[in-house]
Amino acid sequence: MATDGPVFEEKSRPSSVEQLTYLIKARYPLIYIASPEEERIEKLLYHKVAERCGARPFSWSITEGFVDQDPDQSDWGAADKAEPIEALKWMKAYNKGKALFVLKDFHEYVKNPAVKRLLRDLARDFPKRQRCCVILSPILSIPPEIEKEFAVVDFDMPNVEEIKRIMGRLLDALRGGPNQVVNAWLAEFDQDEIERNKIAEAALGLTAIEIENVLAKSLVMVKRFDVLIIHSEKEQIIRKSGILDFMQPQHTFNGVGGLDLMKDWLRKRAKAFTPEARAFGLPEPRGILMLGIPGCGKSLMAKSVASLWRLPLVRLDIGKVFGSLVGSSEEGMRRAIKTAESVAPCILWLDELEKGLSGVASSGQSDGGTTARVFGTFITWLQEKTSAVFVIGTANNIKMLPPELLRKGRFDEIFFVDLPSAEEREKIFGIHIERRHRDPANYDLKALVEASDGFSGSEIEQVVISGLYDAFDEGVELNDEHLLRGIEDTVPLSRTMHEEIATMRDWAKTRARIASSNVLPSEQRELTRKIDI
Repeated sequence: MATDGPVFEEKSRPSSVEQLTYLIKARYPLIYIASPEEERIEKLLYHKVAERCGARPFSWSITEGFVDQDPDQSDWGAADKAEPIEALKWMKAYNKGKALFVLKDFHEYVKNPAVKRLLRDLARDFPKRQRCCVILSPILSIPPEIEKEFAVVDFDMPNVEEIKRIMGRLLDALRGGPNQVVNAWLAEFDQDEIERNKIAEAALGLTAIEIENVLAKSLVMVKRFDVLIIHSEKEQIIRKSGILDFMQPQHTFNGVGGLDLMKDWLRKRAKAFTPEARAFGLPEPRGILMLGIPGCGKSLMAKSVASLWRLPLVRLDIGKVFGSLVGSSEEGMRRAIKTAESVAPCILWLDELEKGLSGVASSGQSDGGTTARVFGTFITWLQEKTSAVFVIGTANNIKMLPPELLRKGRFDEIFFVDLPSAEEREKIFGIHIERRHRDPANYDLKALVEASDGFSGSEIEQVVISGLYDAFDEGVELNDEHLLRGIEDTVPLSRTMHEEIATMRDWAKTRARIASSNVLPSEQRELTRKIDI
């Protein structure tokens, strides 16, 4: 069949090793790799990249000078050359065939005028003589005068297969050991492909050294590989960002009363980040936006999803993004996004989103456009992101949200969370009474539900807490009278915000998916239920 133009076969992005190989074979003279994984990248450079390119590998550091990384070559005639300028001069004079020079921590010296001039000389001279200089540093620092001379490569973190090899090396050292608990777990773990994938995916975003350390720590602490201990290592990365907060998942779906439609939607996506899902043709889910009445379980659902999916939960406080210096807010948002992607797969939670973005419309007049630029950075990433970061946004005031955020494609689904129905209120009362070490069967839940019409979940929790205070003060056990008194003393939001709630419900009828099937009359449930994306 004829086509209107050439057809190109779609290929996945080449690996970091492949990118470096292509660049060196194409005679790029200067390459910059910014990564904290010095040892791992050196091994790949010397034993894979250099071999594929037929180049002789040398490493340089300020403490050791040059070291020949080719074990078959011993007479190469270089002095120590520990000084940066002398090292570059020796590289320029080297005339024994193809060579790959790896300079470690060289970012400290590139601001020197003589160093910059020598690097420019190498950039002009090396392509003709099939040489390449790679600067390997934990940070990216290239003076603007010579930035055009460099190709910058972002080196991939260890993927699932590499992590499995690290796991294998640790496990091989344990096999046949005296610890019977470890041996029993090891026998099960060897047969459980799903659990091996889950552990490997949990370690994504960590360096090879961090992976080895946290897996060893897990074996020492609990005699097996544990997802929560691996997540604790990611917590350190998140805390160092200064913008994101690591949230410990302490809630499950059993602790959330109602919201059955949203729970069902989320359960179907519990395995969406697995290789099996990719092989089946499923894309990774992008995220959800939860809108609705305050105190009805939006934040609790965000925390519960992390437990269900066994993924780290990271909260972005947009208030921390906005700095005092011009340009620092935009950089703060970019840093937050990069940090979230570095610990993916994870859940990124943005609580009370409307408050952080409320000034977008007037940003040009009120703050010089800072809020608008930060918002633009965020929604562009939300639309184009390819990393396994599931975004959960929660908001109480629909009117304050920028309309661009509600457009399809930013989130997989928009859910409206309404006040709990009678059936849901009964579940919520039972959850909070049981959480306080009491049997819900000992209380008249039907009477409590009837008296609490229009109460939100958080208001029901406060009724139980208030009843406990009264009972403790009286020196008696909590009873129905204490709870009914707490209900009588509470003025719920459904009364104080009656008009606002009615407006939200009208908005949600045609613009959002209802989170609970119990909120609406049965004849309306099928009409409001929308097809999954």
